[in-house]
Amino acid sequence: MARDTSQEISEYERKRQETIAKNQALLRELALTASEAGLAPAKRKRASSPSSASRKTKKAEPKPKKEIPIATRTSSRLRGIVADSEVARQKAEEEREIQQAVERAKRQRVSEDLNFRDVLVSGQHWNGSGNFLTAVGPAEPYRRTFTAQDVKQTSDKDLRALRERMSNLQIWENVEPSRIKMTQERIYAMGLHPTTDKALVFAGDKMGNLGIFDSSQLKEDNSGKNAEDDEDDDWKPLVTILKPHTRTITSMQFSFTDASILYTSSYDSSLRRLDLQKGQAVEVYAPKDLSEDAPLSGVQVAENDANRLYFATLEGAFGIHDVRSPSHEAEIYQLSEKKIGGFSLHPLQPHFVATASLDRTLKLWDLRKITGKKGDRMPALLGEHESRLSVSHAAFNCAGQVATTSYDDTVKIHDFSDCTGWDIGKELKPEQMKPKTVIPHNNQTGRWVTM
Repeated sequence: MARDTSQEISEYERKRQETIAKNQALLRELALTASEAGLAPAKRKRASSPSSASRKTKKAEPKPKKEIPIATRTSSRLRGIVADSEVARQKAEEEREIQQAVERAKRQRVSEDLNFRDVLVSGQHWNGSGNFLTAVGPAEPYRRTFTAQDVKQTSDKDLRALRERMSNLQIWENVEPSRIKMTQERIYAMGLHPTTDKALVFAGDKMGNLGIFDSSQLKEDNSGKNAEDDEDDDWKPLVTILKPHTRTITSMQFSFTDASILYTSSYDSSLRRLDLQKGQAVEVYAPKDLSEDAPLSGVQVAENDANRLYFATLEGAFGIHDVRSPSHEAEIYQLSEKKIGGFSLHPLQPHFVATASLDRTLKLWDLRKITGKKGDRMPALLGEHESRLSVSHAAFNCAGQVATTSYDDTVKIHDFSDCTGWDIGKELKPEQMKPKTVIPHNNQTGRWVTM
């Protein structure tokens, strides 16, 4: 008797039908998605018959409010846009503008006062009591630049005492330094708290994060385990990370009169005062217009006047702001046509300012003499020295010496120790501006080392 083949389906036919069913389900899902996004083709209206005009028009019912559809990413194919068309170009331009607007919003300066708990990125909350735990060549780590024999042979008493003190310093033993992640991005500025009770390290990164690390913490403080416990190999030190700025933190300095106050400058055009006792970050200076972009490259406080902040910008300007005046007011002097990467006040004679610029110069200024008309006023330029390449930073010491770093792979030492007897606005000869010592140093290691 012949078999009824209609009751039997081959394996191939069964798989084919399953594939057809899946494809139909996928098409229905795509059609539903396009309809929800308002992208489905409009239905054709049926032509009205002549007799319909004579019919009595019904009272139109109020149309429901049309909700604004949420923008979704949809392919050009589903939207019926032909590749390489003008419509496709406009669509790409619109998406690019939206993305740029989002990025601008992320970098927009925030003017209001910030509480540390609101800008906490990671780690534990800051506790106001100070316990915030509730030459050229490849680098050679741990290699000392002088030996015990060098210390014995040092004839200068002060230098010998310094070398002895430096020889007693040790690497933090609780964990490998490479495992201490201070911030989430590249560090641009670092500082040590002036307290003698514990070594607190502060680091500001590319995205405006501020990492705070207490080197006095021990393993048993956080884990409850013995420091020699083999099971505690994964222990990591606690680091509190805050976000007081929306862009790169370029420099920081503690107040000379209050160790709980830290001033920071940023590419978001603002200076902030962080009060470690109150747990607040207050904006003390910024342009009046929130949209004005005036990135700051540094900040300093004079030892003899805690109310005056000095800052520099990427546009070559130098500013002085009195914290008792409105936050947008400052004396601005245009000292360079290019970026001032770093500057420094003489610790004992703060009217002397050294600036390092992208125009390859070190310049020395006297703030006691300001000349020019309003809008074009300038402090007296005492002298300048030009390097082969950009000068990235200049730092004064108490003896009146200035150390500079430059992209010509040198560290230069300039000696202005006789500045205490200078007349106001004294002009220095080129020989006086030349460095006394030039030290070879690889300032371009290719390892993203910030100078």
